Amino acid sequence: MNKEGKLKWAILTSRWGRNAKDLIEAYGGGQLEGSEISLLIYDGLPSGAAEAAESQGVENIRVQLADFPSKAAYQHHLTQLLQDREIDYVLLLSFKYLVREELLKAFPGKIINIHPSLFPSFLNTHKAIQEALDYGVKITGITTHVIDEQVDAGTIVCQEPIRLDPGETFETAYPKFAKTAQKILKDTIAEIEKAQGGR
Repeated sequence: MNKEGKLKWAILTSRWGRNAKDLIEAYGGGQLEGSEISLLIYDGLPSGAAEAAESQGVENIRVQLADFPSKAAYQHHLTQLLQDREIDYVLLLSFKYLVREELLKAFPGKIINIHPSLFPSFLNTHKAIQEALDYGVKITGITTHVIDEQVDAGTIVCQEPIRLDPGETFETAYPKFAKTAQKILKDTIAEIEKAQGGR
């Protein structure tokens, strides 16, 4: 926790970082009472998340896998960055790499992922929204969960349903997911705050 007793969060993101950008802006707008977004680690450019972090005064660091001899070395560096800043919890928001053993052991039960489906449906895929559309489900949603050694597993923190209308396409569905993601991320942080006494 920081000096004010707030939980310190880091965000790891890849690509442009829509969810990370929106959450950082929500933090800058005072919507996270018991938490502080202390660090953004990103790899892709352009990065809307990095732009938001810069504008909100959140430390942001670009770290690229290509600059390291192995995935293990890359995640060792990530672990050191997080530990050096005394981060309490880590949010994976469209982070495209599997979290390896060292990082899991450094933050046991404290790494939270967001997945665009209602567990246990449409797991182990980067195309969960499109697969839900292709399957013809009427209700899908978003899950946040604590990660462990398995892919798309671990304890569920929050879930939010999303209704898919007849004729829905990815283009019409995606804004629903983006809007719902902000609610569930803030709810997830609030749940963690409550559990940790951060509020």
